Amino acid sequence: MQTFSLKDTPFQLDLTVSCGQAFRWRQYNGFWYAPVGDKIWKIRQERDLLLYDGPTEKELIRYFGLDIPLDDILTDIDRDPLIHAAIRRCLGLRIIRQDPWECLISYICATCANIPGIMMRIENLSERYGNKIEMDEMTFHTFPDAKRLAEEEMCSIRTCKVGYRDAYICGAAEMAASDANWAEKIAGMPYPEAHEKLMRLNGVGPKVADCVLLFGFEKYEAFPVDVWIERILRTKYLGGTRKLSYKRAGSFAREHFGQYAGYAQEYLFGVREEIGRKGE
Repeated sequence: MQTFSLKDTPFQLDLTVSCGQAFRWRQYNGFWYAPVGDKIWKIRQERDLLLYDGPTEKELIRYFGLDIPLDDILTDIDRDPLIHAAIRRCLGLRIIRQDPWECLISYICATCANIPGIMMRIENLSERYGNKIEMDEMTFHTFPDAKRLAEEEMCSIRTCKVGYRDAYICGAAEMAASDANWAEKIAGMPYPEAHEKLMRLNGVGPKVADCVLLFGFEKYEAFPVDVWIERILRTKYLGGTRKLSYKRAGSFAREHFGQYAGYAQEYLFGVREEIGRKGE
């Protein structure tokens, strides 16, 4: 078991892995486990110390964004009382750097679904097409690569209980398998161009594109808007009663919160139920 000292680095492991940005983390016997790449990660936080097995220290730092100056980002987005309260409540929540391919398929699976359904679909795909790895007498499966899924017939993908998303998964797999540099190309694009590029894939709407860009490509101006975030923006920031269009909500958020609007989204999402209970 290795250790990593957080020192003055704000980080909340439990909140970061359970807030809905990644779907494969599970907690057993006080540790969080997840297949990341071709390894199983095991990690627990004890105050300002991380105990972990699986990744190298460099991989750990990169995946959890521990090299990101979080204090500076939070200072930048701290522009009103509501986000200020969210920052205080969720201080240490960080955006995970996910693998772009796995992130893309995960959020295609997330369309019109709740978190248990998303997790079930991702696990089904991994169990059927990924590689089996064991740790601490538990069995996990790696996420299948694009080439592996591109080789499959759509009817085979459908057995993973992905529903109508089977065609979208197959289409994304064919795209990624045919262009080994697809992720690098998107990473090199400005946010608006990258957003438009992803939306050319069937099954990728504006919200899925924003999730993939935020969690898979470090495009921090991406601002995913779900029903919770739309309601917060509409009632707390814009004082309206009519539902905001996706474009209007995202444009306002980027204008109001700036270049790290995606971080503001995560912190507001982290306190969404608390805001709802208070009727704010």
